[in-house]
Amino acid sequence: MMDRGNDEPDLAESNVPSSSRGIGAPPAGNHGLTVEQGTLLTETLSPAALKRLYMRYRGTAQIRETRHGLWLALVVYLLFGIADAMLIPDVAVGTITARFSVAITSLIAMEVVVAANASSKWSDLTCAVTVVAAYLAWLLPAMKTEVLETFRFYMYFGTIFMMSANLFFNLFFRLSVATSAAIMLIFFTSLAYAPTIGSDQLMVHVLFYFSCFTFTSYVNWKLNRERYNVFLNAREAAQQHEESEKRGAALERLSNTDYLTGVDNRRAVDKRLRDHWSNWQNEGTSFAVMLVDVDFFKKYNDFYGHQAGDRCLVMVASALSDMLKPLNATVGRYGGEEFIVLSRVTGREQVTALAEVIRATVEDLALVHDQRRDGQAVVTVSVGAAYTRAQTGPKLERIINEADRALYSAKANGRNCVRLFDPNDPLSSDDNENIAATLRMAIRNDLVHLVYQPIQNMRTGRVEGVESLMRLKMIDGTPLSPGQFIPVAERTGAILELGLWAIRRACTEVLAPGLVPLASVNVSAIQLKSRGFALAVSTILEETGVSGSQLAFEITEGIDMEGQSDVIRCITDLQALGIRIWLDDFGTGFAGLSWLRLFPFDTVKIDRSFLQDARRPAGRAMLEDIIRLIRNRGLKILIEGLETADHVDLMHELGIELGQGYYLGRPVPIEEVRIKAVPRLATVVSL
Repeated sequence: MMDRGNDEPDLAESNVPSSSRGIGAPPAGNHGLTVEQGTLLTETLSPAALKRLYMRYRGTAQIRETRHGLWLALVVYLLFGIADAMLIPDVAVGTITARFSVAITSLIAMEVVVAANASSKWSDLTCAVTVVAAYLAWLLPAMKTEVLETFRFYMYFGTIFMMSANLFFNLFFRLSVATSAAIMLIFFTSLAYAPTIGSDQLMVHVLFYFSCFTFTSYVNWKLNRERYNVFLNAREAAQQHEESEKRGAALERLSNTDYLTGVDNRRAVDKRLRDHWSNWQNEGTSFAVMLVDVDFFKKYNDFYGHQAGDRCLVMVASALSDMLKPLNATVGRYGGEEFIVLSRVTGREQVTALAEVIRATVEDLALVHDQRRDGQAVVTVSVGAAYTRAQTGPKLERIINEADRALYSAKANGRNCVRLFDPNDPLSSDDNENIAATLRMAIRNDLVHLVYQPIQNMRTGRVEGVESLMRLKMIDGTPLSPGQFIPVAERTGAILELGLWAIRRACTEVLAPGLVPLASVNVSAIQLKSRGFALAVSTILEETGVSGSQLAFEITEGIDMEGQSDVIRCITDLQALGIRIWLDDFGTGFAGLSWLRLFPFDTVKIDRSFLQDARRPAGRAMLEDIIRLIRNRGLKILIEGLETADHVDLMHELGIELGQGYYLGRPVPIEEVRIKAVPRLATVVSL
């Protein structure tokens, strides 16, 4: 394995497959190829270049192996001094002295080559010269022996030098053949000066040496050719390995990349999260998690089209990625229009500052979104952030949950804003975890019930119906207000099951028995967007035997306008069942007029705040304007919050049809509804 620079190896390569000549290199450590050599293997090489590369491939290892081989060969060479003493004792001193001289000189020469870090061709040449010199050093003094018969027999051992040149040192073909040929010529020359031997013995000696030369040269040629083929096969295997690694790396990148935006996908994000969490747990390296949600994205998709929606997500992802890269933070797509940012930051101020930069970066893109109807005309994001601290807890899911709750708080506060998780925030506090757990078992454990507040006809004084209001208590009996558990129910999705339960309970408790002519139930936007909600309501009506005209659904004006088409479709289906649709809390949100235009409501409930403000002239004027607006639409009016006789008098002055409030009746459980309904039912029966 000799490094011969630009020399070509002495190989018969005509039968080497051409496909093996342009293959790539193995990585460092594979098949003995170094990193430097490997850099050439990705190219298609000519036969000459392949030969030069082969020299370099076998060079470093060759010097080491040749050095060790030379030490072993010289030890054996010196041990043959024992044979000298036994077979040709009269000249043994001379032969043994010659042996030691050659051995010492050769070892010194080899160590010089190694110390000089010379090319492997010098180590090979040292071995070749050593073989020839060792043969001459033994032969010249041995020829002077008087033990002729023994010497004639001993001359056969000269073929050992020939075999070592061809087989032992792994020399290239030309060098090994030249070395063994030199030994054979020396032997033939020595026959003229050696003790006379018979013609028959002479012929045997010549044939033996020539046969040995031919055989060992052929074997050496085969071995060199095989070594070269092994090198080519190693290159081919290395190329396949390299291509496999490249394909594997490409597949790895693909499996960790979001197909649309090019940022990390959920799989890659989860891995980064685990790494961050492990560093936090083991080394105390804090980090922050920020959930970034594109505001009103479904509305954007519905109006501008899905292709525009995809472009919007791509631009948002690209802007965030470019902004975060210098900050050593990463962004990934966490699902739909939601992104997640992971950053190694310390302290509340840094987290808040980075979250605000994220929000501003998207707003600065100025992507037009003039269909959102909240005073904004560009694409914005809401950001919920949480960061590791002593109270984070032992599980990774906790910090994600905190960021999600902070995001919910940001969306509940008008969107296009930043919220950092705050345990004291009623929308994100730790108490909500207990509430969420309670909601999951509320129906099964009878922790939830309905109370009913009367709705009175202000002209006749009769009860026209009741509003069904949900009440919840904790396991220990502690009551929870709707303001505490309704947002949690909406955030966790528990409102879907609870909402259907409330509708069924109102039907079975007050409508089916005929206790009241009408019952209203508050319906969440999440329910209206839920697939199959109208069908589920239809099933409840059929099972309870209640007519749809006995049921009213109250929809708050502050309902999320995103997903409006789904809401409209659902409301249309509900109206087809005969269910009345009421607009609740009119005047408290930005979407009131839009809702009046879009939906044929049966009744509009004016928020109690307008009634409270009617003590002032300006407040009364505002209330009267709202009443005129609603009447112009041909809708019934219900004013809630009647708490005094003055309020009732005002209703009569304004000609309001329906009223509701503590003065007219407080919310009561079903037992009291039954008691109050008995006289009325008895009157009906008597008639």
